[in-house]
Amino acid sequence: MSIREEKVQLVAEIAQKLRESKSTIVTDYRGLTVADMTELRKKLREAGVEFKVLKNTLTRRATEGTEFEGINEYLTGPTAIAFSYEDIVAPAKILNDFAKEHKELEIKAGIVEGRVVGLDEVKQLANLPSREGLISMFLSVLQAPMRNFAYAVKQIAEQKEQQA
Repeated sequence: MSIREEKVQLVAEIAQKLRESKSTIVTDYRGLTVADMTELRKKLREAGVEFKVLKNTLTRRATEGTEFEGINEYLTGPTAIAFSYEDIVAPAKILNDFAKEHKELEIKAGIVEGRVVGLDEVKQLANLPSREGLISMFLSVLQAPMRNFAYAVKQIAEQKEQQA
């Protein structure tokens, strides 16, 4: 396979990742040590997030003529991109938390459900509860009426016992 064919294939792969990803976060990783990058990749991988260092020119080609073209203004300097195919919140949360401890990591922008978003929106996304957190909240809301019902039945039973 020639170099040109490899580049065409890489552009197609990047375009596919962008289309399939529910949440994509663009970062500048300049200044992170190899150990830092390894730690970050591990955290992202555990959350099912793919983290790739990509050439800006190839990524720009992959976005040409698509709704993702607005991300191109953020493709400067060393760029690593996190792709999440399941959880919308996970990459933003993990990268934001990591950036708090490692000032070298800079979150630039993202693509969330097909829409290019800036740093502020990525940070807002990072502050949302995770999917598991939302499910837990939902279940506790569902359980509250059942607990109240059980408590009421218990109270009625106790009252009947006292009256008897």
